[in-house]
Amino acid sequence: MEPWYSLHWFDRALWEQFRFANPLALYLIPTIGFLFALRYYLQHDSQQRLNMSLGTGRGSQSDRIQEDPVLVNQRLVSLLRFLLPGSLFIAMTLLLVALARPQLVQTHREEQSEGIDIMLAMDVSSSMTEADLPPTRLAAAKRVAQTFINGRKNDRIGLVIFAGEAFSLCPLTTDYALLKQYLSELNEQMIPASGTAIGDALARCINRMREPMNATQDSTESGKKRSKVIILLSDGDNTAGNLDPVTAARLAKAFNIRIYTIAVGRAIRSSASASTVDEGILKTIAGIGNGSFFRAADAGRLRAVFTQIDQLEKAPVRTLVYEDVQDQYRVYLYWAISFLLFALFLKNTIVGNVLQD
Repeated sequence: MEPWYSLHWFDRALWEQFRFANPLALYLIPTIGFLFALRYYLQHDSQQRLNMSLGTGRGSQSDRIQEDPVLVNQRLVSLLRFLLPGSLFIAMTLLLVALARPQLVQTHREEQSEGIDIMLAMDVSSSMTEADLPPTRLAAAKRVAQTFINGRKNDRIGLVIFAGEAFSLCPLTTDYALLKQYLSELNEQMIPASGTAIGDALARCINRMREPMNATQDSTESGKKRSKVIILLSDGDNTAGNLDPVTAARLAKAFNIRIYTIAVGRAIRSSASASTVDEGILKTIAGIGNGSFFRAADAGRLRAVFTQIDQLEKAPVRTLVYEDVQDQYRVYLYWAISFLLFALFLKNTIVGNVLQD
């Protein structure tokens, strides 16, 4: 911070940053100037003057001033009579500036959000290698899931993969870079067991999202409870696993976990491939889990589905605005006092006595 006697306080750039608490005081400054001009006009007309001839009368007045340096010095000395009223005017102006209370305000915005918990359940079975969503169903799902993660803030996101078995690949975390790295490494060979265990995948997600008893009590006492969501991507064929998907969905509902299911791909029946998309079980799971079912028959629709889920599952954000207000009126009050003292000093000198007569 600059000292009060620094000329920095009269910098134009600084004045543009000021916010005045009492801006009406600034409108009195022209009034002060008008009063000083009126006083000078009345005093100038009422003074009696005795004109004296100090020259020979030859040549113009400007020629005589240029020829006589004494007259030049007298003219300069006579200008000192404006020091006293000028000091008073500046002092009163600065007093009005101080009364207007210039302030430097720094605004800080802070966004607070409790966030939500999201578990991504990704099917990595051999049926996800179909190319109806180019290049493959799994590759398209990975790419869109990474884009979905990029748009989340303050949310904890985890990852479960499943085929004939289900494994928790990444727990709930806010380390989105790590999560996207796991997604990029997904392939159909990670789980050798064939089949699609949707029920086991839901159970893994529920187990990751269950809160300990003490954490549940703390959240209930504080009145805040994080929302929990499962997003399951699969072709819908539940052909493996130890837990029925309907039972797992009911368990999720008991834990207040909402389930969104996405059927990835189109039904394909050919001599080379006999892959089907079972929408029935995915619709049932979503209905029990108080969520929604989506069909993603192409990459564009898959992106639209994730965009819709992103809009549906938004935690409320509270924006807190802090203002750091620094009053700077003391600086201009000190300057005003300094000019007043200077005016009092001039009043007791030749400038305030002889030159004013």
